[in-house]
Amino acid sequence: MNINVTLLGEFIALFAFIMGVLCYYLGRRKTQTPVLAGLLGVVLSIIPPFALVYLVVLVFKKDLGSTSAAVSG
Repeated sequence: MNINVTLLGEFIALFAFIMGVLCYYLGRRKTQTPVLAGLLGVVLSIIPPFALVYLVVLVFKKDLGSTSAAVSG
């Protein structure tokens, strides 16, 4: 089986873009630094299992709005 390096590079670039957008979107709701969260998602997408684990961590993290409402209320 031959692996086309160009196709692999395109897959990684597309995966990095998607992970960056998803991590930025989740980072806006769940962290104080959404740009850093998105950038970390892009960097970790070079090794896809690491990016997926990071995405799961962001999904299960509590929203910032819910924690600040509990403190002020």
